[in-house]
Order: sequence, then C-alpha cells, then structure tokens
Amino acid sequence: MKFRFQRKYLSIPYLLFLLLFVVVPVFVIIYYAFTNKTTGQFSFINFKNFFANNTNVQVLLISITYGIVNTLLCLLIGYPVAMILANKKYNKNKVIVLLFIMPMWINFVIRTGATRDVLTWLGISGGYYPELATIIGLVYNYLPFVILPLYTTMLKMDRNQIEAGMDLGANPIQNFFRVILPMTMPGIVSAATMVFMPTISSYVISDILSEYNVVLFGSYIDLYFTQNNWNFGSLMALVMLLLIGISVFITRKFSKDDNTEASIW
Repeated sequence: MKFRFQRKYLSIPYLLFLLLFVVVPVFVIIYYAFTNKTTGQFSFINFKNFFANNTNVQVLLISITYGIVNTLLCLLIGYPVAMILANKKYNKNKVIVLLFIMPMWINFVIRTGATRDVLTWLGISGGYYPELATIIGLVYNYLPFVILPLYTTMLKMDRNQIEAGMDLGANPIQNFFRVILPMTMPGIVSAATMVFMPTISSYVISDILSEYNVVLFGSYIDLYFTQNNWNFGSLMALVMLLLIGISVFITRKFSKDDNTEASIW
C-alpha cells in the first residue's frame, strides 16, 4: 500500500511536543502534589500544610497584590502609548513601535541587572526601597507585553464607528468609554493575561531589584524545588496552575460580555 502524505501529519511534532513538555509534566506535578514525601502514598497533607502555614498564604496574597498593581500600571501607561502608536498621524513608519519591542529581544535577566544599576544610581536601591524598585522593574519588563496586543487591536478598530459616535453628539469622553474602550477590550484582556500571572510566578526580578526583600510566589516554588521538596513545591505549582485557569476563565468570559455589548452598540 502506497503511503500518501497528508497535511494533518504536520501536527504530529506539535502533538509530541505538547505531550512530552506540557501534559506529562502536569501529571508529574499532580502526582507529587497528592503524595506524601516520606511514604509516597496518596495524601492531602501538602494542602493542609500549605493553608496551615500563614507565611505561604501571605506570600500568595502579596504576589496577587503585586500582580494587580503591575497589571494596572502597565495598562495605564501602555494604553495611551498604544493609541499614539496606532495613530498614523503620529506614527507613520512604525519605527517607534520597534523601539518599544526591542527590549524584549534582550534577556530579561540582563535587563533586570541594568535596571538595578540605574535605580541604584538614582538612589532607589532595593535595600532602601524594595517595593518601589520591584514595581519599577516589573512595569519595565512587562510593559511591552501590554503595548503590543493593544497596538494590534487598535489597528483593527472601525474608525467609522468612532466618527459615528462623534456625529451623534458624544463628547470625547463618552465616545471613548462607549465606543473605543469596548472595541479594544480584547487587547486589554490579552494584555492583562500576559502580565498578571507571569508577575505572580516571577522571582528573578523581585530577587535582584529588591535584594531579596520582596518574596513572590515563584520564589517559594523555586525554594522548595531547590531543597528537593518536590511534593510541596509541586503543590504550590498546582496552586499556580489553578490560579492561571481561573484567571483565563474570568478574562475570556469578561471579553465575551464586552464583545457582545460592543456589537449591540
């Protein structure tokens, strides 16, 4: 029988990659999270220890707070920047967009080290202002992940709807909240998803800029794995996966609701 190549066979490498590097590691994490370190038997002891230790819960809440603050600051800064970049009147050759994307080409550890040197020179060292230095570093590193999806979304906006809103008597503020903001909501949701969860799980930025004075959830996961406590580290990683799933579910539902409202208008 003669073998005939079909295009669906091109998905085989991707499926193998997905199986080996996504599905299998997730099952390994689940296995360690629900087993005892000493006996290897099925147990909920890791969950009990996690919620019984106030430090673990406190680190998680602090990490969520940093994630919210970083996301809001990136959106407040990135949204007007993306609007300017998407306006052909101000950005005609797209070179300015490239300037915002270029830092992403450099390893973030190198960027973070350079940020620490600049902040130290400005008198905002992690030893004296750990929270401020960490927030500045987080915003600097994740801001391009907000600008790019917002920029691409704004390029696809229907300008006729914006002009129609103005013709119908809406002032610039009303036109922004009733027309422009709903059309850019998919970009906002995408940007928030790309910033919030990575902020919680990051630890290099906080460790370097705060000089280990700010501990995020990712630092604790790395700590337990470094100490060969795979069971408790896997439990914390599983908590992180659950938070990612919840955030994706909420943002998708929120995006659908806003898209429906935008279509009505």
